[in-house]
Amino acid sequence: MRPALVRVRGRSMLPTYRDGDVLLVLQGVRPRPGRAHVVRLPPDADGRPRPLSVKRLTGRDPDAPARWWVDSDNAAEGVTSFDVGSLADDDVVAVVAGLLWRRWGRLKRTARPRTE
Repeated sequence: MRPALVRVRGRSMLPTYRDGDVLLVLQGVRPRPGRAHVVRLPPDADGRPRPLSVKRLTGRDPDAPARWWVDSDNAAEGVTSFDVGSLADDDVVAVVAGLLWRRWGRLKRTARPRTE
C-alpha cells in the first residue's frame, strides 16, 4: 500500500469532489465497489491518451466479470463505462481514502461599519 496525493480536475465527480480538491489515495489496494478510485481510461476516439481520472467503481461488468464498471457522480458530465466500456484490473490505479484539502473559493468582503 502506497499513499499518494491527487488533485481533482473537472466537474464529473460533483457534488462529492470539486475541481481543485486534493485527495489522499492508496495505491496497491484491492478495488472496492461503491468507492471512488483513480482510474486509467482508454484513449479518446482520436487515439489521444486521457489523463488519470477519479471515478466511482460501481461493480464488476456482468458481461466480463474480470473487468470493472465506472461512473461519474455528476450525471451531466464526465466519461463513464457507458462511453468507454469496462476497465481491466490494471486500469484501477488507486482507491480514494478521503478528501484532504478543499479550496473554498474567495470569501466575500463585507462592508465595514462606519465609524463617526
